[in-house]
Amino acid sequence: YYVVDGVSIVGGEELKVDKWGVDIAMTGAQKAFAAPPGISPIVVNQRTKKYMIENPPNTMYFNLPRYFKYYEESKHTPFTPALPLLYAYREALNMILEEGLDNRIRRHRICSGALYSGLSTIGLTPFAKEDSRSTVVIALNYLEGLEDKTFRNTLAQKFRVLVAGGFGNLKGKVFRVGCMGEVQRYHVMRTISSIASTLDMMGYKVDAKAGLNIAEEKLKEL
Repeated sequence: YYVVDGVSIVGGEELKVDKWGVDIAMTGAQKAFAAPPGISPIVVNQRTKKYMIENPPNTMYFNLPRYFKYYEESKHTPFTPALPLLYAYREALNMILEEGLDNRIRRHRICSGALYSGLSTIGLTPFAKEDSRSTVVIALNYLEGLEDKTFRNTLAQKFRVLVAGGFGNLKGKVFRVGCMGEVQRYHVMRTISSIASTLDMMGYKVDAKAGLNIAEEKLKEL
């Protein structure tokens, strides 16, 4: 079975589950949907649904066949749902429909391109190769000698910009910038400016103006 972890991209980049033969795809409402955390939408095709019903899991909580049964019989969930989260999620979906999914994906791609270009110009290199980069999570290599926690704490405390660190063998080697949801020109420019200022405070001479100029040029497509 082809299972796709689309936790970050759904709502911000293409995921053609039927065309690409995806059996199960899942995401998180708090990422590119820009809804509160607490809901994890899942898409299951008919082939996989049939297998799940014929081979039910020995669990109570994450028992999808049970969810199928309740929904088909009464349009309900097996347990009491978090209604405020569902209302917020519905509103987030309405906002996506108002913008138009194609327009939303285009906006994410433009903002992502501006971030990659601007941050590369000030000396930060993307972790992934260009043909493998994420639109919604910008992973960047640390400059030589730049300490992970000091950098991220300074960025958060001085400029109120939060970035995530790496995991596993990439811990302390990369940091990640979110580019998802309601991201717009303001967020891109402020992020580049704040990162450049933090690097300058930590003794790294960077050309913030050049980074902002190239990002501004990319953002003209919005």
